[in-house]
Amino acid sequence: MSKKTSIKLFESKQVRSVWDSVAEKWFFSIVDIIEALTGTDRPRKYWSDLKSKMKKEGSELSEKIGQMKLASEDGKMRLTDVADTETLFRLIQSIPSPKAEPFKLWIAKVARERIDEIEDPEIGIDRLMETYLRKGYSKEWINQRLKSIEIRKELTDEWEKRGVEKGQEFAILTDDITQAWSGFTTKEYKEFKDLKKENLRDHMSNLELVLNMLAEATTTEISKEKKPKTFPENRKIAKQGGTIAGNTRKEIEEKSGKPIVTRKNAKHLNKKPDKNALGDPDKIKE
Repeated sequence: MSKKTSIKLFESKQVRSVWDSVAEKWFFSIVDIIEALTGTDRPRKYWSDLKSKMKKEGSELSEKIGQMKLASEDGKMRLTDVADTETLFRLIQSIPSPKAEPFKLWIAKVARERIDEIEDPEIGIDRLMETYLRKGYSKEWINQRLKSIEIRKELTDEWEKRGVEKGQEFAILTDDITQAWSGFTTKEYKEFKDLKKENLRDHMSNLELVLNMLAEATTTEISKEKKPKTFPENRKIAKQGGTIAGNTRKEIEEKSGKPIVTRKNAKHLNKKPDKNALGDPDKIKE
């Protein structure tokens, strides 16, 4: 079964989703939807209570809830309760919220857009660019970001050819690359930029994106030449690719006198930072 995971936004709330290309359906994380609709800070408890109530009432909806692996806050892929659009429309009736009707329209729109993108992939690229423009990113940054997606896809395709498993093994190799070029693991990097669930790359500067792309593209090329057969061999190559970009980072920093890896996130990238209110985002962690 071919699947594609994604993050969708409903009123700035992240909703994890999976596109099943065989069934040609989106499946959405139920706890994310409950959080978006209710604003509760305990969506899992809310869902657990609601699920128990439905089972007691003999609701057939509980039988239509599936489980798929989605990325959790720690980056690991964990089984998560999901539902398709039809099931969600019915489930929402059990969740008192003034956002219920707007949310139904949003789900229908997301489902239609995916079908459109399959028929014409350029539509997906255009929509992604529009989303970043609405968030305030420059066109130059967006072009770098779109290129980074292409390079990442080439790398993950190469990993799959070498028998690397999606999820934890992908995360380990990504950490190896990131730490080798930036000095941080992915988790440390996000903490440094004061991020939680957000995508780290969406909070990188142009130079950070370029160096991350260099690290991943280099790793891909080395892997194609070396053809690693074991996971430890893949880790060695990931560190080599990251180190090459890391050496480039150090050379740029030496010549410019400025750090490349900074605390700046999207708040600073999309508008001029108020250093009096935010502190100096350019100060690099020692």
